Amino acid sequence: MANWGKTHEIQITETPRKGRRSSTPIYQTDLGSTYFGDSLGVLKTKPLGEHRGNVQLVFTSPPFPLNTKKNYGNLQGEEYIRWFTKFAPLLRDMVTEDGSIVIEIGNAWIPGEPVMSTQVLEAFLRFLKKGNLHLCQEFIWYNPARLPSPVEWVNKERVRVKDAFTRIWWMSPTTRPKADNRKVLREYSSSMKRLIETGKYNAGPRPSEHHIGTESFKTDNNGAIPPNVGGVEALPSLDVAITPKRFAELLEQNTNLLKAANTLSTDDYRRFCLDRGAPVHPARMPSTLVDFFVKFLTDEGDTVLDPFAGSNSTGAVAQSLRRRWLSVEANWTYASHSIGRFDPTSIASTCDEITVTEMDHTSTGQAQDEDTHAADASSSSTSEMPLFTS
Repeated sequence: MANWGKTHEIQITETPRKGRRSSTPIYQTDLGSTYFGDSLGVLKTKPLGEHRGNVQLVFTSPPFPLNTKKNYGNLQGEEYIRWFTKFAPLLRDMVTEDGSIVIEIGNAWIPGEPVMSTQVLEAFLRFLKKGNLHLCQEFIWYNPARLPSPVEWVNKERVRVKDAFTRIWWMSPTTRPKADNRKVLREYSSSMKRLIETGKYNAGPRPSEHHIGTESFKTDNNGAIPPNVGGVEALPSLDVAITPKRFAELLEQNTNLLKAANTLSTDDYRRFCLDRGAPVHPARMPSTLVDFFVKFLTDEGDTVLDPFAGSNSTGAVAQSLRRRWLSVEANWTYASHSIGRFDPTSIASTCDEITVTEMDHTSTGQAQDEDTHAADASSSSTSEMPLFTS
């Protein structure tokens, strides 16, 4: 848990200083660096260029081509497609020959009509072609907590159902990128555990033309291989009566890392922003989703890049898994306050606009419990000299 405001305090300027170079990180840890600026430019700077061909995984979620303008920016139509495809050769050059590019992106709708747009699909196909990439697999991220949208057609006219998923595309320069699904196995369901334990099941041919052998399900492989669609199998059939208790059991047995609701309101990053009067990024990537792909496609010590970092979930997860990481974000407030995802003791350096100081607790004692510490916080002071300088 981050200790901002407990062991360390931080000062962040409202705006970056004029003339600052995008090639200078705004903060660094022992494993990674965060950069502020337009990714199209930052990726071409010398510091990022030194990583060209050495990034094992690009994991990111670029702005969607939404009809409603968002604070974190978005384009529309052909303008969006041209902008998006510019990143294909840049990211292709960044990854290793057996590296991966994983992009999560939402759906788009035709303005003023209850009809879905094909912009995202068109942009993706052009991205593949321009980057000379292979589509390794498509994933679906089902978000059960997503608010009903598009509001006009779902809530008002009631002519569409809730749009509750986004696509995740896994691409690579090669048809056989580094990957190991044994690193993302999920726990067996209760029924599968019983099957392995008893060894009793109906062997033989199935209507799908698969043949289930007598020994097929008797081996314990330490977990089940997750599907590329998360959470859907947890929904009961409409023609089966089911109790709330049974539904909860199904949910627990079948959900996996690709079902990642982003509803946690007390996470360290959110609290860090609110305590400092800064806006919280409205489209935060759930850590469990990042965790899945980082484990699946990289090893400890590999480098992970996120060119649309937002609140830097990617960097924080990579740090926790001992991967090297690089993050780029074009919004100063989001970029600078993403430092709140990291424990202050892990920060190795900051830029001039960010000052970290260690709090002096000699007058209150560090051994006090949380409540006493909070009550005596007013007696704490900060050291006069900052811990880090650019």
